Amino acid sequence: MAPMANDADVANPPEGRSVERLFALTLFVSASLLFCVQPMVGKMVLPLLGGSPSVWNTCMVFFQATLLLGYLWAHIGTRLLSPRRQAIVQIVLLGVGFLVLPLVIDQARVDAIPHGESPIGWLLLTLGLAVGLPFLALSTSNPVLQRWFASTGRAGSEDPYFLYAASNAGSMLALLGYPIVVEPWLRLGGQGVAWTFGYGILVGLTGACAVAVYRSPRVITPSPSEANDADRRDGAAERRARPVTWRRRLSWIALSFAPSSLMLGVTTYLTTDIAAIPLLWVLPLALYLLSFVIVFARRPIPFHPRVNRALCLTSVPLIVAWVTEATHPAWVLVPLHLFLAFAAAVLCHRRLAQDRPAARDLTEFYLLMSVGGVLGGLFNAVVAPMLFSRVFEYPLVMLLACALLPDEPREEPAAEGADEGAANGGTGTGTGTGGTTGWTGRTRLLDLGAPAMVGALTFALILGVQAFGLAIGRESTLLMFCGPAILAYSFVKRPRRFAAAMLALLLVASFTYVGIHGRQMHTERNFFGVSRVTRDPAGPFRLMVHGSTVHGRQWLAEDAAAFGVPANEPLAYYHRTGPIGQVFAMLASERPEARPVAVVGLGAGAIASYRRPGQELVFYEIDPAVAAIASDARFFTFLRDAPGAGGPPAIVLGDARLRLRDAPQSHYGLLVIDAFSSDAVPIHLVTREAIALYLSRLRPDDGILAMHISSRFVDLAPVLAALAADANLVCLVRDDAGGPPDEEEPPGKEPSRWAVFARDEAHLGSLGRDERWRPARGWPGASPWTDDWSNLLGTLAVWGRPPR
Repeated sequence: MAPMANDADVANPPEGRSVERLFALTLFVSASLLFCVQPMVGKMVLPLLGGSPSVWNTCMVFFQATLLLGYLWAHIGTRLLSPRRQAIVQIVLLGVGFLVLPLVIDQARVDAIPHGESPIGWLLLTLGLAVGLPFLALSTSNPVLQRWFASTGRAGSEDPYFLYAASNAGSMLALLGYPIVVEPWLRLGGQGVAWTFGYGILVGLTGACAVAVYRSPRVITPSPSEANDADRRDGAAERRARPVTWRRRLSWIALSFAPSSLMLGVTTYLTTDIAAIPLLWVLPLALYLLSFVIVFARRPIPFHPRVNRALCLTSVPLIVAWVTEATHPAWVLVPLHLFLAFAAAVLCHRRLAQDRPAARDLTEFYLLMSVGGVLGGLFNAVVAPMLFSRVFEYPLVMLLACALLPDEPREEPAAEGADEGAANGGTGTGTGTGGTTGWTGRTRLLDLGAPAMVGALTFALILGVQAFGLAIGRESTLLMFCGPAILAYSFVKRPRRFAAAMLALLLVASFTYVGIHGRQMHTERNFFGVSRVTRDPAGPFRLMVHGSTVHGRQWLAEDAAAFGVPANEPLAYYHRTGPIGQVFAMLASERPEARPVAVVGLGAGAIASYRRPGQELVFYEIDPAVAAIASDARFFTFLRDAPGAGGPPAIVLGDARLRLRDAPQSHYGLLVIDAFSSDAVPIHLVTREAIALYLSRLRPDDGILAMHISSRFVDLAPVLAALAADANLVCLVRDDAGGPPDEEEPPGKEPSRWAVFARDEAHLGSLGRDERWRPARGWPGASPWTDDWSNLLGTLAVWGRPPR
């Protein structure tokens, strides 16, 4: 007699495990495509807008907003349609995505890039036209497929959130695999074809999932009573069974907002103020995704309540580093910033995972998580640049993440429910204060007094140390901030009190501390970053600073007279004794005719000091704020006082690659490429197509191309060597750093590294006979960079090179 099937056999038929694997694989592929297309499209648009980190942040806002639309559709669709009907609609939606494949940005959109104004509107519309449809279709997959799986009645379908971990694992691997595997081996056209092929595979897998839904023995909405034994033991099923109140909804949004904003904040801060390392923006996003994998796994890692202290402890030195503009050593600061972003994401997302609702409310849960993510992105990309002149949103959200942590349970006996809530990380269902006893008089006094004490101590120490005239350095920083930081950390058991105390330190220091670049005279922040004018604390100079990079230096008029030099004497990387000064000296001495000169990248306008009588000089500048500062004689007078008649040199706003197309053919005798993006040359200015454009605008008989390649983290010399070999050009490089130890640098000079190109070595004149100019050395068999292929990882220089 055959044995009778029991309830477990009905709930978990033999094919149940294969169905689970099918859904997990489909979500893995969907997420991989979703996060592979983001850097791929970013690579398409970043060069068109100068490589600014704001381009990536705006892209992230678009992707988050489209993800929100996908989650909204999933939520509405699951409420209005049965899983079987929704399966048909989902296949149709994925099929519509094929209408814009393979991915490409139309030339008409490139020609429509606005010049001299914010390109945010253009960028959002371009992304919508290029990738909107398939990205929207992909963004629906995660909630829809999890809801389908929950309806099958298979084993584990009562809690399908483990599939979210599989989805985020695919996202993370795709994101990291793009710069390591995809970008070095495939050109953009090949990447688009491969992505289209993967999209077709996803459509097939989604169809297989739909068939699994149709073949399910029963289509149900699992009840909490069907939870597994592990869920019953740790109370997860009971927590999921609670009604979804507005308090829970707001908690989901807040716990999603903080990690999203922090991820974008740390990306902007690291890539502009710490290290302009290629593809560094990938790491914060990858860690952000990894946090979801950890907390939504079937067996999440247990955390002791005091692990929250790690986040607070890390925030203390990083807040001080932000205030003092510390950028070195990068090998210490970069991992610390990444750890903080990761810890905040894990702790906030862990509370989300603990408070996840039953499967029937799954789509609303993901929808509100997406709302929080979009709000975080909008805050960083749109709101913060209008409110703050620096990247102030980063330390603010850092402290917000600390404030969202639950209080540590009191060591003395307390209410059982309060201690349990704190031990479980605070799921947002109670008061959120862990083991506190309420607003007693002592609690109120400490909550208000802690930030006041820290702020007052910070104010007194900063003014005292600066009044004594101590030089900016490690010792003065410790004297000013060590005491207030220790006092603030003493409140770590109450994270909100700690966050308020650190906020007081941050605010007081922001208004009273004079940093390494000196007292600020003017600050502008726009889409392209933060540009500042400061008074150099180390000498009688005025500085232009972009991110952490000095883009210009000029003598103060009264001090220039005391030193016996003109106020518009070129300094910093443009000093007369430096490489670019030698280029202009060679032209002045060996070529009597003052031929036209074009400069890509304005900075403070120091190169204008090399203009000769009757010489045409044109600057190409993408950032309107830089053009405004350089043209304002209150700050810099290089343009106003440029030698020669005819007034200040002309400034052409817009991306150089696009604007140079309008320049006359074979016109310039010298073309200078000095386009920094904080600390790195934009990639699209060092490709085969870019070199061809430059050569077409240079005189064929003796035109010279000069390129500024100074960088702490990127070595472009091998790239330039490959480009020179490809175009049959001569390329020489002079590195002005590391001179004789007994040789004192002139005041105001910065060591720099420059490369010069010419069709014939004779065109370089005396530069070709100077042993300081050496041929650029490349890698054997290296391919030149093109507009659709580059290998950024291969350009990384040794970490920790001293700041320029």
